[in-house]
Amino acid sequence: METSPDVRPVLDADERARRGARAAELAADLERADVVAVALTWVDVSGITRTKTVPVARLEHAASWGVGMSPVFDVFLLDDSIVSGRYVGGPTGDLRLHPDLGRLVPLAALPGWAWAPADRFTQEGAEHPVDARSVLRREVARLADQGYSIRTAFEIEWAVSDGDDGGSDPDQREDFTPACNGPAYGMTRISELSGYLRDLLKALAATGVRVEQLHPEYAQGQLEISVAAEDPVGAADTAVLVRETIRAVSFEHGLAASFSPKVLAGSVGNGGHVHLSLWRDDPAEGPVNTMSGGDGWHGMSAAGEAFTEGVLSRLPALLAVGAPSVASYLRLVPSHWAGAFACWGLENREAALRFVTGALGERAYAANLEVKCFDASANPYLALAGLLAAGRAGVTGKAELRAPTELDPATLNPRDRANECVSDLPSSLAESVAAFEADEVLQAAFGEALSDTIATVRRGEIALFENASPEEIAATTRWRH
Repeated sequence: METSPDVRPVLDADERARRGARAAELAADLERADVVAVALTWVDVSGITRTKTVPVARLEHAASWGVGMSPVFDVFLLDDSIVSGRYVGGPTGDLRLHPDLGRLVPLAALPGWAWAPADRFTQEGAEHPVDARSVLRREVARLADQGYSIRTAFEIEWAVSDGDDGGSDPDQREDFTPACNGPAYGMTRISELSGYLRDLLKALAATGVRVEQLHPEYAQGQLEISVAAEDPVGAADTAVLVRETIRAVSFEHGLAASFSPKVLAGSVGNGGHVHLSLWRDDPAEGPVNTMSGGDGWHGMSAAGEAFTEGVLSRLPALLAVGAPSVASYLRLVPSHWAGAFACWGLENREAALRFVTGALGERAYAANLEVKCFDASANPYLALAGLLAAGRAGVTGKAELRAPTELDPATLNPRDRANECVSDLPSSLAESVAAFEADEVLQAAFGEALSDTIATVRRGEIALFENASPEEIAATTRWRH
């Protein structure tokens, strides 16, 4: 893709020199720690983490001048087949991967390796318009211009399988055999996998991830880790790091981890819940959580309510980036705590948006919004960029938050749902894509090239699974994310 003549390259000679000098310092530290290679990762539109690797001795050059890669990766489907859109596709063109040195860290789960998330630039040094990290940074900046910031974190759910059914090769590993069989949320599962989970927590701590809790989940073999909230780009980076650490520790223990939204067609799937809170920048008080201390619903301020309604009103369109796979809609069903209804409620786990106040005494810090309808097939950078854009539109338009839903929305008849301001979320990826393409706020936030690429990839996956059974969809998706 050609760089527009009105776009000033952001990587000038001084910036390249600064990055190279810093990389040289970090490379020396890595060599002293016996690290030999750095994995540079980005997450594609299908939600799969892709990578290129450089030897440590090459890190300085990679930081200054990038690593070549084809733009076509943006239109890979989850099975590695390739589609083509109006802006991306085909064998021509080249981009440059530049590591974010601020997140560079040795991987405790992969001795001898380090990791850094990468930003993608054109050869002229401008941000690639389909680069998800850049889009998220832009949304963070737009909120900052209005005097707000976001604290956010992803919940990481995964299902762990015995490794005897194909090991790490997804083409040979078809079945799922739960690696622990204790009851849902039961201590038995911790005992069954104590060594595995001990090594996982140690590896995450060694890479600087602040784990807040770990627990068994509902489905067989299912577990969840919650991490500390941070800035949006940092939270998305951490989500990638946590998942790749889980994957690596699983392989080391002869296990396999699935992050799929539907591991087994007849079971509960993996969510990718997002927790976020909007903070107002107060010159006198410092950052103030708009989700607490106000006169609105359950203590929200006017800005917190407007942000919540902005997200809530755009959930059908947001699912195109937050529940972006065909398998997502096998998970997104009522009475599974998946958030299948467009509504919000205080601690309501069947609502798409669960409002969490936290315990009395810590609410000024802890109050936040949990987005339950998103899942682990999402690109975390795109998911957060969409949420921030939707919430910002609510704040800008001073949106009025509808009343909360205090019941299980699945128990309401259609008339009562309408009276309670409850609506069904899309039941298919095709419905979500149509809503996404019709939403002017999200189209403007992502830009024409990225919006078209998202829709193209989603339609490619829809075609891939045309006439497939739920079992076939689950089997194909199980080991991809």
